[in-house]
Amino acid sequence: MIRKLSGLLAIVFCMVVLGCNVAQTASDDVPSELMLAAEPTPVDPSRTKTAVFAGGCFWGVEAVFEHVKGVVDVRSGYAGGVEKMAKYELVGMGDTGHAESVEVVFDPAVVSYEQLLAIFFSVAHDPTQLNRQGPDVGTQYRSAIFYKDGEQKIAALGFVKKLTAEKRFRRPIVTEVAELKGFYPAEDYHQDYLKLHPNEPYIVVNDQPKIVALKKQFPERYVER
Repeated sequence: MIRKLSGLLAIVFCMVVLGCNVAQTASDDVPSELMLAAEPTPVDPSRTKTAVFAGGCFWGVEAVFEHVKGVVDVRSGYAGGVEKMAKYELVGMGDTGHAESVEVVFDPAVVSYEQLLAIFFSVAHDPTQLNRQGPDVGTQYRSAIFYKDGEQKIAALGFVKKLTAEKRFRRPIVTEVAELKGFYPAEDYHQDYLKLHPNEPYIVVNDQPKIVALKKQFPERYVER
């Protein structure tokens, strides 16, 4: 937690002294073909699928997907390393291979994997930051998509290729696309962190703007929870 507080001090300095806009993402553009009106199809738990994304501190990424229509459940956790190293104190050292990640359970009849990718790249994080996200630095904060099958792999690689070809971002996309070897839920106190601590300074500065951006850019996908 100390690293997050120190990061907050850096942000405050940037905002006050340098006039930085910390809430600005790498691009406000969203693929128009993915901004479709949400179908009034009720969520059916029997047909759910899962997706795993990493985009910096899992608190904010988890909160974004919790507000997406068609998402059934979201859990913060670790992916990229082995199970015995999936502990917050160890992952925080940056040499376990793990990235702070979120597991998204969704109903593909209500929200597609491609639409989740659009949200991931547009508002959940900045895919052009290498081994960091905002004030948090280290490989544990890298941008990554952990695919569960060949279909997700093709979709993820194709999405990155499309965004790159269309020059959606000012800087190169550095998102890792890797096979999911295992997802390990984080400690209980990390789950629903934004919901339980909405006024914590780190959350207010780094994560609340993502929820605002989701509601603005994807109004048809946004849902209050």
